[in-house]
Amino acid sequence: MQADKDIQKWTLINEQDVSPSPWFPVLKHTVKLANGNIIDDYYFSPLGDVVQVLAITKNNEVVLVKQYKHALGEILLELPGGMQQKNKSVIQSALNELEEETGIKASADQLISLGKVANNPTKLKQVTYGFILFNAEFNTVQKLDATEDIQVLTVPAPEVLKMAINNEIYVTDSLNFILKAALAYPDIFGLASR
Repeated sequence: MQADKDIQKWTLINEQDVSPSPWFPVLKHTVKLANGNIIDDYYFSPLGDVVQVLAITKNNEVVLVKQYKHALGEILLELPGGMQQKNKSVIQSALNELEEETGIKASADQLISLGKVANNPTKLKQVTYGFILFNAEFNTVQKLDATEDIQVLTVPAPEVLKMAINNEIYVTDSLNFILKAALAYPDIFGLASR
């Protein structure tokens, strides 16, 4: 093991936008590594940041969304959320996405941070910010995007944890925030008595 090794960032020499579409940005970087080597074809996608909300009702049920995800060709369960919206803060985007996808309107002071996760920092410039909301209420209507067809489910929190463990919920950021919430609030997820 190398104790106290000084890891250095790479130096950007050139950046070229090689995006095939505005919907899928791709950058090509030429970079100089700390050892002096030059890499002239380092590709990654700056997709933009994401927000998710783990909303829990007064009955300790987690609000999940079920929807088709075309890149995987699967109908998946996950937490409500979406891309950080242009000119909106992470918190405002989280509130907007929660309301749009589930019909739950909340305020910024109700959101508690669960932190952030990066799914694949080698190839994606994207961070997902997670929040937990207690006493969530369905108090408005869904406002779905043209490509969205979402079924909203409420599932007891201990069952959601089991679903995550059993791969019924396997979308990375949703899985991470469910597990983080279970560790932070074990009584809600049925872990306190163990």
